Amino acid sequence: MKKIAIVTDSNSGITQEMGKTMGIHVIPMPFFIDGELFLEDITLTQEEFYKRLGEDSDISTSQPSPGEVMECWDELLKEYDEIVHIPMSSGLSSTCHAAQSLSQEYEGKVCVVDNQRISVTQKQSVEDAIVLRDAGKSASEIKEILEAEKLQASIYITVDTLKYLKKGGRVTPAAAALGTVLNLKPVLQIQGEKLDAFSKVRGWKAAKRTMLKAIEKDLNDRFADVREDMVLGMAYTCSKEEAQEWKQEIAEKFPEYEIVEGPLSLSVACHIGPGAMAVTCMKKVR
Repeated sequence: MKKIAIVTDSNSGITQEMGKTMGIHVIPMPFFIDGELFLEDITLTQEEFYKRLGEDSDISTSQPSPGEVMECWDELLKEYDEIVHIPMSSGLSSTCHAAQSLSQEYEGKVCVVDNQRISVTQKQSVEDAIVLRDAGKSASEIKEILEAEKLQASIYITVDTLKYLKKGGRVTPAAAALGTVLNLKPVLQIQGEKLDAFSKVRGWKAAKRTMLKAIEKDLNDRFADVREDMVLGMAYTCSKEEAQEWKQEIAEKFPEYEIVEGPLSLSVACHIGPGAMAVTCMKKVR
């Protein structure tokens, strides 16, 4: 049986320490803050990121350099026969397409998975890849299975402030000003490729209800055939205390489901700001 390494990036919410425990390899995502380069979970902590975000620093996302990615792969291929590389969704970043282009130099030894996941859904894909690898699947088989199920996931997010959506051009300044006065909370969704608007409601309670109803509808409709294989996820850019309260609300609504959790990736946080909450559902390999 071939020895297979699994690689992902820090958009999965998997830290360097967690990666070591899981036996996988995590490529840190780069950020430019006021022109200075930082690497997520290497030279940039979650706390420092949100501190700089709150100070209105100029923050932009980037992608790992080709040299860094190839260096990681080259080093792993000294010990492993094949690599399964699971980057963030191709619809949210060019990181995936870049990795796919680089993998062509490796004669099938590196399989880049484009299964359009991020945050806890991406983390679930990594865990699924581990299960499939341990079951004896090859890198190409793991890629095929994960990509076949790429749309078996939903993410719904609500934000605390419209400031960052306005800054990124996702809402107009006038709409942001009106929304702030009326306490409007947009509910956003990620269904595979893009971050899109889903609904707009007044106040946190209504936003949470909207997200929970959306997940319930997905479980009953979109994922009815695989409902027993689904797990729920909770992600956040809010405080850990608020996050645990949100997790409890999800657990009370869906007591029969396993709930995984983790902070939303900093790449998403750049666009939505602190204080956001998300709920997800995704199919798990059994």
